[in-house]
Amino acid sequence: MGRILVGIGGWPYAPWRGVFYPADLPQKRELEFASRRVTSIEINGTFYGAQKPESFRRWASEAPDGFVFSVKGPRFATHRRELGEAGPSIERFFQSGVAELGEKLGPVLWQFPPTTKFDEARFAAFLELLPRSADGRPVRHVVEVRHASFADPAFAALLRRHSVALARVDAADSPVPPAETADFTYARLKRAAADIPTGYAPPALAEWMERVRGWARQGDCFLYFINGAKERAPAAAMAFIAGLAG
Repeated sequence: MGRILVGIGGWPYAPWRGVFYPADLPQKRELEFASRRVTSIEINGTFYGAQKPESFRRWASEAPDGFVFSVKGPRFATHRRELGEAGPSIERFFQSGVAELGEKLGPVLWQFPPTTKFDEARFAAFLELLPRSADGRPVRHVVEVRHASFADPAFAALLRRHSVALARVDAADSPVPPAETADFTYARLKRAAADIPTGYAPPALAEWMERVRGWARQGDCFLYFINGAKERAPAAAMAFIAGLAG
């Protein structure tokens, strides 16, 4: 059985104060608090700009043993026409200190804009640029694509050749069917509803738990509650973790 890591996207979010975070909790302790209630967090600040090695080291030190961060790759690498020219952006990203997360480094997510269409040669050129290790630590990669052209079986076959996972996205506008392309599973759930205390209704959470248990027979699973009614994401993740334990 693989590990099942469940969490949220990021940790600074104003609507979580007084709901997830105690109102009097110092902001600098938010990660410490969150990382003891979920088992993984997707770092999304790296998508918008470069971080510093000391930031990655601090985040790793604030999270408990066994915790795992996934890291979102920079948009400067994915939001371009010529994907094969993303090399310098990818290099700068890994040189920024990602490996300082140490044993808490999980998959790197590369999210492409909805306007990016599948072009096998261009996408293959991008995948060739992804490093398999950083400072001696293995790195696993996952991609999220949002254009219907990626429903092409050639895309899944390309990911398999590179052992790159395809993100499973629970969203009304997700046009790409799921496919097993790597030895781990990565899911992003985006349908949380504000009028449901746990974001997803208990029956829906139970269905996802059953799926995840099945995926875990094949390898590690990473599942994040993202967007939708984001204010419900922590409650959804904690309910999911409790359900798995029960």
